[in-house]
Amino acid sequence: MKQFSRGQKSKLDDLGCGQSFTVDVELKIAGTSADVSCFGLDAGERLSDDRYMVFYNQLASPGDAVKLSISGDRSSFAVNLAALPESISKLVFTAAIDSGAMRSLGQGSVTVGGVAQFPLAGADFQDEKAVILAEIYRKDGLWRFGAVGQGFNGGLSALLTHFGGSESASASAPSAAAAPPSAPAPAPAPQAKVSLSKITLEKRGDKISLEKSASRGFGRIHVNLNWARSGAVAPVEKGGFLSKLTGGLRPSKGLDLDLACMFELNDGSKGVVQALGNSFGNFDAKPYIQLAADDRTGANVDGENLTINGQRFDEIKRALIFAFIYEGAPNWAATDGVVTINVPDQPPIEVRLDQGASQRMCAIAMIENVGGKLQVTKLIDYIVPEGGKSMHEVMDRKYNFGMKWVAGSKG
Repeated sequence: MKQFSRGQKSKLDDLGCGQSFTVDVELKIAGTSADVSCFGLDAGERLSDDRYMVFYNQLASPGDAVKLSISGDRSSFAVNLAALPESISKLVFTAAIDSGAMRSLGQGSVTVGGVAQFPLAGADFQDEKAVILAEIYRKDGLWRFGAVGQGFNGGLSALLTHFGGSESASASAPSAAAAPPSAPAPAPAPQAKVSLSKITLEKRGDKISLEKSASRGFGRIHVNLNWARSGAVAPVEKGGFLSKLTGGLRPSKGLDLDLACMFELNDGSKGVVQALGNSFGNFDAKPYIQLAADDRTGANVDGENLTINGQRFDEIKRALIFAFIYEGAPNWAATDGVVTINVPDQPPIEVRLDQGASQRMCAIAMIENVGGKLQVTKLIDYIVPEGGKSMHEVMDRKYNFGMKWVAGSKG
């Protein structure tokens, strides 16, 4: 892999990247995490179209020309240059933190197409809260890569202003619904402003309450579980005769976390949406909750995904979001897991799996219908088996669902 230093540039053709490739940004910063973004700029190096700012609150640009997935300390941008309009001349990759300084960076890198890497270290920076990492830009009809590594005063908001973008008013009270306009605007606004709002539930028991839109309810509620895929994976317990030969362990095929949900509807019906037993649910009919197809390899950078039909939220009483380590990690600390709950027209809600030891199941968050409002409570409750009961049953009893349990497996 070709190593780049600050200021070094190269044609993408010389690197053999082609038109479609990934830009992987990995930053390990003590005591915090970085928000990594991509700004699609015009020939004047301005963000003239806010839809081409790709970050945690807008994961893809039009046509999926740039698409972001986040896993622990790694942010991966899938770039398709052929899908970019002629108006976009440069892609600038940045990182910003809310607390601390970039000099706390332990190690970091920007990797392009798996063939070129720009290493970064805290010694390269001082008290800046942001950094312009690298850029992909068009010159003389050819796309090129440039390693920048330039510290920047201010955080993500300052970067947005620097590139000419417009930030929407901060959501100081996310539980309040946005007031509808008193009259239709005479002409559509040229561009929507970018919302940088993000809600992180820090402690167990922290809550956030959201009000539904009068016209569209809560829309399509998206729950994503993602995790770190770098580093060694743990061996997995194996029973039977072979365990005597291997000491009870076999190599893992990879880290596989499963996202799931216990639900209770207002009509009293209850159940579980999970890959075990192929109980994937249904978005358009009861229980109005559906799990995407299970990724057995754990290699899908989009993680595990579950959707809730917010148009039918009045029929849902509560949904307990949980996850378990199917294989590949000895504990939750090794997964660096994070759950993000995205409700349309609301800031994303983030819950990190930042505690726990070797327990393999975790109750992550409770989504409840409280007087028509959508309330999210951080649980991060690691489940310990008791007296021959399965972890599912222990969690069920703890949160008073009252279901019957039998052993299951992935089909």
